[in-house]
Amino acid sequence: MFAIHSLSGFSLRAPLEQLAKSAEVRAIRRDGVEYEPTLVGGDDGVAPSPTAAQAYRAILPKALERGPVMHAWQVMSKQVIKVKTQDSVELAWRVLVKSKVRQAVVVNHEGAIVGLVSERDLLTSVNLEDGLLRDVLGRRVADVMQTPIVSADPVTDIRRIAQAMVEYGLSGVPIVEEHGRAVGFVSRGDILRSVVNDPPLSLWV
Repeated sequence: MFAIHSLSGFSLRAPLEQLAKSAEVRAIRRDGVEYEPTLVGGDDGVAPSPTAAQAYRAILPKALERGPVMHAWQVMSKQVIKVKTQDSVELAWRVLVKSKVRQAVVVNHEGAIVGLVSERDLLTSVNLEDGLLRDVLGRRVADVMQTPIVSADPVTDIRRIAQAMVEYGLSGVPIVEEHGRAVGFVSRGDILRSVVNDPPLSLWV
C-alpha cells in the first residue's frame, strides 16, 4: 500500500495502480513524462529482433523459483533523517553530510511529512569548493524540496517499491505506518543490496 504526502497534507492511500488516478501524481513525475518500458538495444542502438527474443524465451526454465517476498521493513534504513520546511538550505546540507545520506524527509511544524529533499535539490542553492560550502543563497528547504511524494507501508513488497521508484523517478521512499509516523526509509541502495545479498535474482524475473 502506498500514500501521497504534500504541503496540503496526507491526501491518498491506495495500491500503486490507483495512484495514477490522482491529479497530484502528475507533479510527482519529475520529468513530466509517462513511464513506458522500452527494449534497450545493443551497441549499435538496434533493438533485438522478435526472432532473437523468442529464441531467448524458449531456453528459459519453464518454472523459476521466485524466492521469498521481501517487505520494506526487512530492507529499510530504520534511521529516518528529517529536516523542516523552514530550515535553511545550509542547515539541510550539513544534516545530510553529517548523517552520510543523500536525501532527507521534510516535515512541517506539526511533524507531518510534506516532501523529500536530496543533495541534488540542495545543490541548486549552494556552491561547493573542495567539498565545503562556499556560497549559500538565502533559501529554505521548502523552496527546493520535492513535493508531493509517495510513501509506502512497512509490509509493502520491495518489488512494488522498486516499480514506484522507476515510474515516478524517485530516489527513495519513506516507510510510514498507518498512523502517519515515519519508521524507515528505502533508498535505491537498499533495494540493490537486497537483490545482491538475499533473494535469488529470479525473484525479479
